[in-house]
Amino acid sequence: MAKLQMSLKARALKYLSAREHSRLELGRKLARYAQEGDDIEGLLDALEAAKFLSQSRFSESLVNRRAARFGNSRILSELQSHGIDGEEIQDLKSSLLDDEAARAREVWRKKFGAPPEDAAERAKQIRFLQQRGFSPSSIRSAMRATDSDD
Repeated sequence: MAKLQMSLKARALKYLSAREHSRLELGRKLARYAQEGDDIEGLLDALEAAKFLSQSRFSESLVNRRAARFGNSRILSELQSHGIDGEEIQDLKSSLLDDEAARAREVWRKKFGAPPEDAAERAKQIRFLQQRGFSPSSIRSAMRATDSDD
């Protein structure tokens, strides 16, 4: 017996029910299943018109998921890779700047918990925060806070 094929709209709604997706990401996922004559862009437009697909909701969701573990540059880079740009990124960037140093401090505390004992250990901790996408100023602020805890 042949397996029933799910329509593109049903597949899109299934993806969107699991989590928020960007328009670009959902388009890529649906393109794998598109057949000749399917209009993916039209479907994405209809989903946006029906408020099932929202770039701003996706952006907020991604920021909320990533903010506790990553710095601003990593989060903003991921947003750009999902096709989010322009004014929306600037709004998110300004809101993320406010608490980046505190987030860097918390990420450092979870990973290391103790101040560095020597210069090599300090460099290792700084590299870790850099790889997480934190800015140099927030890293300095977090490391200063660790030094003052001694």
